[in-house]
Amino acid sequence: MTQVMASLAAHRIVPVVVLDSAEAADPLAAALVAGGLPVAEVTFRTSAAAESIRIMAARGDLLVGAGTVLTPQQVDAAAAAGASFVVSPGFSRAVVDRCGELGLPVLPGAVTATEIQAAIEAGLETVKFFPAGTSGGPAAIKALAAPFPGLRFVPTGGVSPANLSEYLAID
Repeated sequence: MTQVMASLAAHRIVPVVVLDSAEAADPLAAALVAGGLPVAEVTFRTSAAAESIRIMAARGDLLVGAGTVLTPQQVDAAAAAGASFVVSPGFSRAVVDRCGELGLPVLPGAVTATEIQAAIEAGLETVKFFPAGTSGGPAAIKALAAPFPGLRFVPTGGVSPANLSEYLAID
């Protein structure tokens, strides 16, 4: 496991951030660090993503990843901005391969056994379980973990204060 993945596992919670303006990046980063959660996934859903990642990563006290990465070009933009990891909603071999070429840890989305096997065949040990809430939640993660020992899951989508304890109870 890479140092980045070990850090994500240690924190257990990764805020998913959508920023419409890069001006909000530093204050948000400061708040996360002050709150004891020095990690964030900044989604590529807005034009402010790359600059927000650059600002947050430059602080040096926050582990910043790029989320909603759909293409190898976005992987390149995330890497250039200083992202420490990449997250995609589904399994894209092109995205996974580009991350591998750049040495960037990647969390591709996988909610079926077939997608999980594709991730394992690509050499991955951790996948994003998305959308967790509509894909069976903690029970589905536990069921899928049985035939794939050693694989780690990062659930997103539908995780809320109301059900967070159920997810955190999973080893």
